[in-house]
Amino acid sequence: MASTSPYTLKWGIMATGWIAEMFTKDLLTNPAARDVHDVRHEVVAVASSSAKERAADFIKLIDAPASTKAYGSYHELVADPDVDIIYVATPHSHHFQNAMLALDAGKNVLCEKALTVTASQARKLVDKAREKNVFFMEAVWTRYFPLSIQVRQLLQSGAIGNVYRTIADLSFNRDAPEGKVDFDDSHRMINIDLAGGALLDLGIYSLTWVFQSLYHVQPEEVKETPKVVAAVNKYHTGADEMTSIIVQFPEHKSMGIALTSLRVGTDVDGLNSAGAAIRIQGSGGEIHVMGPAYRPLQYKVIKKDGGGKIETFDCPIPKDEARDWGHGMFYEADECARCVRDGKKESASLPWSESIVIMEVMEEALRQGGVTYPDRITSDVFEPHGALNTGKR
Repeated sequence: MASTSPYTLKWGIMATGWIAEMFTKDLLTNPAARDVHDVRHEVVAVASSSAKERAADFIKLIDAPASTKAYGSYHELVADPDVDIIYVATPHSHHFQNAMLALDAGKNVLCEKALTVTASQARKLVDKAREKNVFFMEAVWTRYFPLSIQVRQLLQSGAIGNVYRTIADLSFNRDAPEGKVDFDDSHRMINIDLAGGALLDLGIYSLTWVFQSLYHVQPEEVKETPKVVAAVNKYHTGADEMTSIIVQFPEHKSMGIALTSLRVGTDVDGLNSAGAAIRIQGSGGEIHVMGPAYRPLQYKVIKKDGGGKIETFDCPIPKDEARDWGHGMFYEADECARCVRDGKKESASLPWSESIVIMEVMEEALRQGGVTYPDRITSDVFEPHGALNTGKR
């Protein structure tokens, strides 16, 4: 007789920054608050690359169970036999080495976006996951929102006919006097040593919507690698401050336009007064997704023959009232739990091949824009005891 108890996935958290805080707080919420009853999560260990005390402070900050272990190195974390899966929350400059460390130790891995700095690194991680026979997924949390699932289902049902174009934007207006942006040059957003720039941090969400609507929905047997044309404005640090990409699928007669910038904002006032952040356009109408692209809460369907009617669908993020929290990252965690429970090594909503193709698109866009990163963060040679895997940062 099948068990009716929820499957429990035990997490190890690699890094203690803001994104790790948001994700781990979501892990600690009650799944029933989002009407999930088949899986649950435990945070069993947290690691800082610099000090065990920092990991201990993080555990207190997120109000994790007192039994949660604190480690002062990532090597200790990946060696913990109680950990089922590692969440890699380091800067994306470090993702290849950190995710490879966990995969090489035989751990399942959820790695923050952007998955890597280069497509070659992404391919190496996939190869290692396949070799170790473990689950591996890029943490593009937006993919797992009920809103995103509903939009994909609408597209596949033909609700707006043949889809020919998607225009997607994620931009923040951080313009500052004297040609600067409102970040210190050492900030990860513009620091070339941390693979900084608008594209890898923000533009990947624009590409997420282009790929969800134009590539992911293509039948597997006719999946088409896109042609890419890009334009980049570079910041004085060498990072991209504004990037525009045209992604073309000639055989499917479709095209996506992915935009990102640190100079202007997708939204002017935080109220979506500037309109939809994403427009998915088909022969029979459009779907408008209201921003921000990474955490949309509403979409609209406008039919060509609808007589001016606009259908509006709200998709709020449920909150666990007991913890007064609910950010939306728990949906990707639930996907990980179900995949590990069912013996799946990749998620159907974001398979390995698609993460690699998106990395190829971003790499080509940056190449066309003349953006280059240091060799130490573009190398696809795993260094298990190198600086990116120790407390040297």
